[in-house]
Formats: sequence, C-alpha cells, structure tokens
Amino acid sequence: MNLKRVVVTGLGALTPLGNDVKTFWKNIVAGKSGAADITRFDATLFRARFACELKDFNAADYLDRNDLKRTDAFTQYALVASDEAIKDSGFELSKMDPFDIGVIWGSGQGGMETFEQQISEFALGNGQPRFSPFFIPKLISNMSSGLISIRNGYMGINYTTVSACATSNTAIMDAFNYIRLGKAKIIITGGSEAPITTASLGGFNSMKAMSIRNDDPQAASRPFDVDRDGFVIGEGAGALVLEDYDHAVKRGAHIYGEITGAAMTADAYHMTATHPQGLGAAKAMELALTEAGISIADVDYLNAHATSTPVGDLSEINAILSLTGGEKSKLMISSTKSMTGHLLGAAGAIEAIVALMSIADNVIPPTINTTNIDPAIPAHLNIVTGQAEARAVNVAMSNTFGFGGHNGIVVFQSV
Repeated sequence: MNLKRVVVTGLGALTPLGNDVKTFWKNIVAGKSGAADITRFDATLFRARFACELKDFNAADYLDRNDLKRTDAFTQYALVASDEAIKDSGFELSKMDPFDIGVIWGSGQGGMETFEQQISEFALGNGQPRFSPFFIPKLISNMSSGLISIRNGYMGINYTTVSACATSNTAIMDAFNYIRLGKAKIIITGGSEAPITTASLGGFNSMKAMSIRNDDPQAASRPFDVDRDGFVIGEGAGALVLEDYDHAVKRGAHIYGEITGAAMTADAYHMTATHPQGLGAAKAMELALTEAGISIADVDYLNAHATSTPVGDLSEINAILSLTGGEKSKLMISSTKSMTGHLLGAAGAIEAIVALMSIADNVIPPTINTTNIDPAIPAHLNIVTGQAEARAVNVAMSNTFGFGGHNGIVVFQSV
C-alpha cells in the first residue's frame, strides 16, 4: 500500500505558560514555571494546594455567550487552541471538500467541573431533580471534537480518544494513520483538560500522587531529581493541524515537521503504576522508531513523559536504557512538565508542540528544578537541566504514559 506522508502545518496552545504558541514556547525556552497557589477555589484543606493554572485567560474574550453557556472549560480550551492552529495552518474550507477535513481530539477527564457543579446543585436542592439541559452535552468527552467540527464546518472523521495521560498522543497517532491511509487530507487533533477542580484535586491527593511542596510551588515539579515527591496538576490545551504532505506542498503551507512513526502498547501491569522495567514503554518506543525507519541513535531530543513521581520517572529511564543498551548516545532528554505541570490528557498535545518547536528552532528546552539527579539514573544520560541548549534537532520523540498501562509514542522529523 502506498501510504501518504503526514506533516504538521498548524499549531495552537493554551497553557499555564502562555495563551498562544509564541508565548508558550518563549517561556518554555526561558525555563519559567507555571505553578502557583490555586485561585480557582479554596484549597487550604488539601495536602497539595497549588497547580499550574492558566494565566490571564477569560474564555469570554474568545467565545460568544452561547458557546460559553453550553460548554465545559475543557471544550472551551479545545475551541481556543484549535482556532489558533487552524488560523496558523491557513487552509481554506471553501477550496476543499468538507468531508476531507476531520477532527480527532482527546480528553482524559472530560467535563469534570460540570459534573461537580450539577451534582452539588442537586444536593443543595433538597434532592429535587433540577439538572441543566446542557448537563450531558457539557459533560461528555466527545463534545470537544464535535464542537470544533460544528464551529468550522468540517464533516470528515470525528471522534475523541481517551487513554488517560496518553490521550493526546493516541489522538495524534489516529489522525496520522487516517491521513496516511488516504481517508482524510486534514485532521485537527490534540487534547484539552480542565482538571483543576475540587474532585480532581481531592482524588489525586488521596492517591498521594501529587507534590506537597506547598511552601515553594514553582520548584515542586522536579523530574528525575532525587527529592521529587509527585506531580503538579496543570490545565489547558494543545492543537495540531495534520495534513497530507502533497496537499500541504501544493497549497504552499508552512510545515513544522513530519510525523514518521507512532505506536501504542499496554503495560498489562497495574491500574496506576508504570511497569518498573518500562517494558511496555520500551516496546512502544521501539515500534514507533521502527515505523519511522530509524533507531534511538538517530533521535536528537526526547521530550520525556517524566511527571516527577518517584516510580514513574525511573521506569521511563529503564525503558530508554533498554533501547540504548546502556551505552552513551547523542540523545538529549528533558521533561517540560517541570514547567507546565502535568496536563493529563492534554499533556501529549502541548509536548508535541514542544517537540516540533525544538526542531524548528534547534533548541532543546530544559528540565527546571532538577539540581540533584537521582543516583539510580546513569550519569551518561544527557538530561538537560537548568537552561535550554542550542543544538541541531532533526528528530524529536514524545513519550506519554497513562493510568491503565497505556503507552503512546510519536516521532517527529524535520522536512
């Protein structure tokens, strides 16, 4: 079968470090942290009382009153990020068949905030069944992909993926596969998450998965550091426009990079913990690289999933070592979750943007806050800490792993 080449022609970002791609990337390269005390609600009774919230963002500046009324925050984030990516790509619907344009989006939790609000109002109403007619449409995870389609008139493939923290990479991989099989010319893909709610915070706190460095939130996310104590929750969205290479070239589109490989595996090990030896992760990386026609020796930059949890970071290191054979290589590694926090289902989307921008600008962003690398991590691994490094980047890989044992890997290359 003659598979199509797939490239990225548009990017959109709504993150704790900036409400557009340009600002986000500038702050990532500068090594800034998006963590601070939670302002959304009173978190004083929680073990972890900080998060990476969006800054200076008002959905009303981007969406009309009707859109705000009928959408949960995770969908609002999706609409804002996808708007930027579509504008950046510059394709014109009037010059295309609307059935050639699809949307494959991702969200791990969907409308958590809507669910909390509606149940709380029900409880306060003395048990009277007074639910909003928008309750279900706002809650369900697929509404983000549906409304991106409705907003823009795209009538092709349309659905939403859910694979916990691997969700965005699952969506990107599916979009990649549909386009290269010739089933679409353009697909808007990515992920959004709005998890900074009392229930989400309470649930992750009870699992003891989150950092409790409440006296210094900006230094709390410290992947690979010996003193890491859990992740910092974040919110936002990342959007990518994936396009048939020939179609993109014909219309003179700007190309950020090409997707050459993607793969998923399952750990089949534990509900929430990654496999300690990283067996599933290593196999997913191997499969993605094989599909791309390269080896780990050809990868310049790995945006690691590393969330700053004691077990998870080491399992990913073990996966990397199994591919390199424990030998020193040119591979440079960093975790931008040290700055953005962990955006759960949206993490892979904004980290895909980081990978593509590293190729575009030949810059490898840093892992901040990591001052004392865990002695269990071999010293020969090139973990970029402190400051960004200027270095040629032709191949960048993005790792994501999710509760349930989901492993999702995407490989990007310069064109």
